[in-house]
Amino acid sequence: MTLPASEQELIQRNRNKMSKLLHISASPRGEKSKSRALALTHIEKRVAADPTVHVDTIDLWKEPLPQFDGDWAAAKMTLFGEGEMTDDLQANWAHLTEITNRFIAADHYVFNVPMWNGGVPYRLKQYIDIITQPGLLYGFTPEDGYSGLLSGKTATVIVSSAVWATGADPRFGRDFHASYLEWWLHKIGVTEAEFIRFQPSMLTTDPAAQFEAAKAQL
Repeated sequence: MTLPASEQELIQRNRNKMSKLLHISASPRGEKSKSRALALTHIEKRVAADPTVHVDTIDLWKEPLPQFDGDWAAAKMTLFGEGEMTDDLQANWAHLTEITNRFIAADHYVFNVPMWNGGVPYRLKQYIDIITQPGLLYGFTPEDGYSGLLSGKTATVIVSSAVWATGADPRFGRDFHASYLEWWLHKIGVTEAEFIRFQPSMLTTDPAAQFEAAKAQL
């Protein structure tokens, strides 16, 4: 059965209004992950508030990510006038663009990111290095530096750590974790990002209470 044109137009308008949420999980611990549990709590609340939200999930430990090796870098550098875009390089760039367009399509991002050695897990860094490309997520000029190409998008970033915590003595580490993610999001144009910290550290006497406090923030 073919719907009347007016009804088809209404359905299309509703689809266009539907917000898209991309959940990027950087923890390999599955159901044991506290950061993932907080991310799912946040997503459940957003879907309950707006059932039209479409949720897409990337588990970075299951997602096939290409190695950003010399050929991929060469494809990128042709955009800066270095070398020529051959058929092989074009194929690499097309694959990279496909991965990046999935990211661009989202309206709201939810990241859950444990701290690894003061920074982010290497699978998240690999994903960021794949999608953060000139002309796709950012622009650059020698006069103005970087400019983000994304606009109107928001993010919720749940960061967790077992040892480091805000205000901890430097001997317990430094934060190249949330600070890096904040810088990267601003670089690509996502300037409205909320950070939820579950960083009880090994010095905390009641991590369960801190977990509930983080849930309340969501």
